[in-house]
Amino acid sequence: MAEVAEAARTVIMTVDDDPGVSRAVARDLRRRYGASYRIVRAESGESALEALKELKLRGDLVAVILADYRMPQMNGIEFLEQALDVYPGARRVLLTAYADTDAAIDAINVVDLDHYLLKPWDPPEEKLYPVLDDLLEAWRTSDFRPVPSTKVVGHRFSARSSEVREFLARNQVPYRWYSADEPEGQRLLAAAGEDGQRLPLVVTADGTPLVEPEAPELAAHVGLATTPASEFYDLVVIGGGPAGLGAAVYGASEGLRTVLVERSATGGQAGQSSRIENYLGFPDGVSGSQLTDRARRQATKFGAEILTAREVTGLEINGAARIVRFSDGSAVAAHSVILATGVSYRQLAAPGASELTGCGVFYGSALTEAPSCQDHDVYIVGGANSAGQAAMYLSRGAKSVTLLVRGPDLSASMSHYLIQQIAEAPNINVRAATVVDAAHGDERLEQLTLRDAVTGETEVVDAQWMFVFIGAAPLTDWLEGTVLRDERGFILTGPDLSADGRPPAGWELDRPPYHLESSVPGVFVAGDARAESAKRVASAVGEGAMAVMLVHRYLEQS
Repeated sequence: MAEVAEAARTVIMTVDDDPGVSRAVARDLRRRYGASYRIVRAESGESALEALKELKLRGDLVAVILADYRMPQMNGIEFLEQALDVYPGARRVLLTAYADTDAAIDAINVVDLDHYLLKPWDPPEEKLYPVLDDLLEAWRTSDFRPVPSTKVVGHRFSARSSEVREFLARNQVPYRWYSADEPEGQRLLAAAGEDGQRLPLVVTADGTPLVEPEAPELAAHVGLATTPASEFYDLVVIGGGPAGLGAAVYGASEGLRTVLVERSATGGQAGQSSRIENYLGFPDGVSGSQLTDRARRQATKFGAEILTAREVTGLEINGAARIVRFSDGSAVAAHSVILATGVSYRQLAAPGASELTGCGVFYGSALTEAPSCQDHDVYIVGGANSAGQAAMYLSRGAKSVTLLVRGPDLSASMSHYLIQQIAEAPNINVRAATVVDAAHGDERLEQLTLRDAVTGETEVVDAQWMFVFIGAAPLTDWLEGTVLRDERGFILTGPDLSADGRPPAGWELDRPPYHLESSVPGVFVAGDARAESAKRVASAVGEGAMAVMLVHRYLEQS
């Protein structure tokens, strides 16, 4: 069934096989857009296609099409792919549940998906209308033609190609992937005057070809801000994980001129998590990318600047100013700084692992690789929550998932709810007291040598995919000689700086350091980089907010 009204207005179409949901979606759309657009509702992909053809014959325009993913006979991706032939200029939105976000990512490459929305979206004023407003504005200003997308041409098992795809995906930049061996990939290479020896090739939305681009060049060409708008701020936040984003939201919302600097992509390790189920307020779980996207939009809404692909190499103190220096020699100054640099996964020391990184060996969940694991055997190294979350996510499509754990079981480092889920998953196997001795393969991972940590016996297994989560190291080496750190590199703050009752060396104020303050007044620390932090998403966000409160106290007394 499809409802097609007679009024000659531009159409917004919604397709959902659940009549109740379909009516609710149409109701929300009419309430906001009914005065300017005609809302057409359909309850199957087939009826929606018939309605689109009727609209086409009548010469009507269609601005946005929203389609539910889980529909019988013809799912949302299949429908949108056919709708593309009828109305190529219409903006396409896939409606998904939390469990189907991987389908939405796949749809970017299949149907030039413009956005995906998670159901339910109450309240629509926050979760539905802002997205539709942006899509309608883009449709109005594009002469109703499809928005050109960024294209990436490379080899599937190329470390640099994998890094570029991960960078774009984590920064919410839609792109289409083409193998250099496929006809379309070869046509793009020829058009750019390249022979395929230097990859990846990135063709931006405006047609600019970038060969083997580094992150700063890529960021600048795909619309990510890389240059600060000002030379001086109230607050510079270094690091865009949960702690940094939390600090940026609270800093900007409370009137501080705030800039956040991130060397790769906002979200940090949490942003790579396929599903976080114990974060307050999300009883059905939330993916790291969804949480990151919301936090980033929230920070910019309050006026925070977010700089991407900028590596910080130094922190200098010049009177009341704290100067943050970048790898390109430029700098930005502020009254205060929050260090939220987070941690990085430790590298696997096994022979062959380094050479095959990006070619079957990945650190973190590398969600862009998940579709390629379909019906394959996957190995995950590690026994903490991040490893468990990745195992559950990859088990949806993989033939089997094997968790390799050095300890006797998972109880020492993994949350109870994840241990239960893993135990109930039929295709997840846990191998305790097992370590990786070596990784083997020519151009990509082919085999692993596994060793029993108790008996010393070894076994060679076939493997094409290995994801590594073996602990974390703080990203603080660039702070050597500036702030005090512990023997592992984590930054000391507050009471830890004066355990003997005396202030840290060089401390010139007549008060002790605040709770999250480093050994340098006005330089605060939040999240995983702080010594003795909880290493949880919720605590990192809380520390980001608390650090802003202490920044205010510092500024008031300076």
